[in-house]
Amino acid sequence: MTSTKPASRFSVLVADDDRDSRDVMREIIEPLGYRICLASDGEEALEIVRQEIVHVALFDVNMPRLTGLETLQLLRQFNAWLPVILITGEANSSLLRKALQAQAYTVIPKPVSKYVIVHTLDRVLGRAYGGSQDRNVD
Repeated sequence: MTSTKPASRFSVLVADDDRDSRDVMREIIEPLGYRICLASDGEEALEIVRQEIVHVALFDVNMPRLTGLETLQLLRQFNAWLPVILITGEANSSLLRKALQAQAYTVIPKPVSKYVIVHTLDRVLGRAYGGSQDRNVD
């Protein structure tokens, strides 16, 4: 019996200037069957969104040149519908307010939990594109 991974039709963009953080996100996301795109900064992330199909994006808030929040704000100028999750080690009420104004889907605090990432991706993709991926996360 052959099983298919329904998540494989979705692509996830991760933008983080820290290579180790990108690698951790890849280790969490790829085994779920998602196609993953990696960007080392906000400018690269915007270029990927312009050139490729991306279903959800995860932006680190603290990146050089363009912060995750700035990247989100620029993204909204040409792509109003793409779900974006912000990830930060410094969540505070000011950031949460700005993220809400910029239409971020949610803000996840660092250090990230595999369970939180998997659950959040499943929830956002289910809401944005229909269906649900109920997973058992070890």
